[in-house]
Parts: sequence; C-alpha cells; structure tokens
Amino acid sequence: MTLPPPVHVGRTTRPETPAPDFTFRPADKAGRKARLSIQGQSGSGKTWTGLSICHGLSEGRKFAVIDTESGAASLYAGVGGVEFDTVSMDRYDPRDLIRVLDSAAQAGYPTVFVDSLSHFWKGTDGTLEQVDRASSRYGGNKFAGWKDGTPIQNDMVAALLAYPGHVVASMRSYTEWVLENGKPKQVGTRPEQRKGIEYEFDVAVAMDIDNTLEVLKSRCPELNRKVIKRPQGARDVAGPLLAWLNASPGPTSTPPTAQPDA
Repeated sequence: MTLPPPVHVGRTTRPETPAPDFTFRPADKAGRKARLSIQGQSGSGKTWTGLSICHGLSEGRKFAVIDTESGAASLYAGVGGVEFDTVSMDRYDPRDLIRVLDSAAQAGYPTVFVDSLSHFWKGTDGTLEQVDRASSRYGGNKFAGWKDGTPIQNDMVAALLAYPGHVVASMRSYTEWVLENGKPKQVGTRPEQRKGIEYEFDVAVAMDIDNTLEVLKSRCPELNRKVIKRPQGARDVAGPLLAWLNASPGPTSTPPTAQPDA
C-alpha cells in the first residue's frame, strides 16, 4: 500500500493586536468628578451631611439617592432646599447596584448618593453572602468562594468610579468602647466594607457622635486633614471640592529635550 505524498499546510496567520498607546500628554482634571466617602457610627450625621454635600456638588440641581437605610434620607427632603429622587433597596446584590447606577446615569443625575455602601458588603445578598453561597459550591472552601465574590465586588467598585457624575457614599463604621477622661465612649473604627475601600475615593471623611467631621484623606489640598465641627456639607466640603475640580492647571513647561553628547 502506497501512502499519499505529505501535504504541507501553512500556519494560520493571526491578526496582529494593535500596540497600546503610551503617549504622554499634559495632565489636567478636565471632566473629573468627585468621589467621596463618609464613614461613621449611628447618629453621627452621615446621611444629612452626605445629602448636603450632594446638594452642593449638584449646584442646586436634583440628584439621586440610592437608599438602603429604610427611607432615612427622605426624612430630610426639602430641608435647606435639598431636592432629590430616591430608589429604595432591601436586597443588596452588588450587581443590582451596578444596574441602579446605570439607570441613574441614563436619567442624567449630576450626583448619586449611595446611603449606605455597607449593605452591599454585609447585608442580604451582599458580597459576603455571595462568597458564602459560592463556598458551598466548593465544599465549604471559603478561599474558593472568593474566586466568585472578588469579581462581583470589583465590578461594583468599578461602576462607582465610572459613573459620569459625582459619587458620594456613606458607610457604617465598626465601633468599639474606649476610655476618654476616665469615662467610656463609643467610637467608630474602620468602615463596614472591604478593607481598603477608602483608597478608591478622592476624599474620605469620618464623622463622630458629636457631629464632627474629620478628613482622613484628600486629594483636594484645601480639604487635607481638616476637622470641621457641625459641618455644612455644601459650603464646607462641596465648595472647596468643586473649586479644586474646576481649577485650570498651571502653566506647563516645555518637555526637556535631549542634549547632544559633547
């Protein structure tokens, strides 16, 4: 039996992937929107301060509130001229927050206030419950559960950062008791969200039970390390933040040119 001559088949040529553009450009804040978080224990004033900040950032226009606090924000409707539309949620799948943010963007709201972001971490259907459910599919392996939970959390954070307007998010604080001047006092510690969430915001503030606001981090120089007693959010926070975002960059210098060797 004679075998047929071998047939030479050429390699399939794959289309080349375009090279990424690594061109340097002058830095500016054009089009940048505020990303601010407010953390604090119950009764510290997170909701009202957040509403006031949103009112200032929206420059008097109606904004959107994503309410997980049983309608707490609506109790302040009309106070000080603050006007907003609200949607209430009682289950907190982070993927649903992404859908609500998309709806707010399509409606054209200049600012969105998530009150509060903590529920999407540890509330019903939140990230922690998503991890528990995924773990059960992997024989109770918690680490394997995070293989499913981490992308859900990351997609939610990405949606917050991608919103075309300003974003303000409140977060509940874990609390503990400390002695102050010999008397026990309840203080807030880190926010009830995934550790490190504050890195995602341009400005992160904390409020205490005395309604004092402390700026924990700020990319806005005017707000850096400020401590404000009984803040008026529109004036004390939104005002400096908007001024910084809208400021034109200073004069740019000419890029250095290479000098010929001597």
